[in-house]
Amino acid sequence: MSLLYEGKAKRIYSTDKPNELRVEYKDEVTAGNGAKKDAMLGKGKLNNQITSIIFNYLNENGLKSHFIKQLSETEQLVESVKIIPLEVVVRNIAAGSITKRLGFEKGYVFDEPLVEFFYKNDDLNDPLITEDHIKLMHIANNEQIDTLKSMALDINTILSKLMNEMELRLVDFKIEFGITETGNILLADEISPDTCRIWDKYSDTNFDKDVYRNDTGSLIETYQSFLNKLEDLK
Repeated sequence: MSLLYEGKAKRIYSTDKPNELRVEYKDEVTAGNGAKKDAMLGKGKLNNQITSIIFNYLNENGLKSHFIKQLSETEQLVESVKIIPLEVVVRNIAAGSITKRLGFEKGYVFDEPLVEFFYKNDDLNDPLITEDHIKLMHIANNEQIDTLKSMALDINTILSKLMNEMELRLVDFKIEFGITETGNILLADEISPDTCRIWDKYSDTNFDKDVYRNDTGSLIETYQSFLNKLEDLK
């Protein structure tokens, strides 16, 4: 089993089956497109467990992903897909970059969920792009773009309900998708406090990576608290 790819948070390995891969979550955390970086013991274990639970929950609610099963505390088995080089962001509440780009006050609740696309390119700092850009760059066609948006909004509906049951608010999240050999689009990568903004329903306390970005708390303790809430629903 050879290492195929190593990113900021995960390593991807081949398996003895050509359509399956092994994902190992790393004990590393980054922010600002890698400008801030630290090693944190136990972080990979937490993100793997959280993502495994959430992907199983999505599957139970009719949303398919590349996730097959959890292999160990830090590893997953996933279906091999060709990753679409887009980060699909869904925003329910204004926070982060959109407050700087468009002047929304942090905490402003949007009338309806907003879907944005960002081009996955570290050299360009993952810029915001339009649907016309996506087609011009041959990243996806009209039908695929519609599918990405529809699936992202379906995920938002399912996750918002889950967070509400945990007495949390889903502020925003970014997800990635991949295409199978047969042309199907599947949710890929991960869903965890690394890729979401999650606030306490009553105090707006962060349950996400903003505690690391803004140096306002312990990332490991925050993620463990989120996992505890998630497991309490079982």
